[in-house]
Amino acid sequence: MMTRKILVLLLLLFSGAVTQAQTAEQVYDSYLDFNVAKLNDDAAQSIALAQKILPDTAKLTPKVRVAFYNSLAKLYEDDNQSINAIKYYKIVVAAQPNYYVAHRALGYLYIKDISGKPVVMNLNYIEKARLALPHLEKAQACDPDENTLKIIKVLYTNLNNEAALGTLPARLAKLSKNCVDLLSDH
Repeated sequence: MMTRKILVLLLLLFSGAVTQAQTAEQVYDSYLDFNVAKLNDDAAQSIALAQKILPDTAKLTPKVRVAFYNSLAKLYEDDNQSINAIKYYKIVVAAQPNYYVAHRALGYLYIKDISGKPVVMNLNYIEKARLALPHLEKAQACDPDENTLKIIKVLYTNLNNEAALGTLPARLAKLSKNCVDLLSDH
């Protein structure tokens, strides 16, 4: 009797493991379909597939998960869904802090609604500038760009933070170490 119970228990455990492996495989297959839709510039299909993947992202390997979040963030950015793009770029940056491409995207997304307009020093401007600056600095350190540097300087000037401007070159030199420009899902 005891042997029979153990055998049933082992069969249940084994079938549960097989089911989970198939589910993980299905999630990965959806990720591959997501990439095909993205390559075909089918944003609607890509986002629909992403919505199916999101509840099960834990079943993706860590590198695949980060690449997925980065692709999803870019889709949302291109679709002018800044809040969603920021949400997923923040996950990417937390997982890959030296991936400056996501930093650049975050920096520009944070200042999207305050740049190019007359400066109104209010809490919204201050908050967005402070959120953007560390990301813009990482991007500038890893991939120097005249426009990004100009924006950094304007933000610090508008925030009346001359001290930060004075130490900017040293910070950029320190941030330029260990820059990552490509994510791999392998």
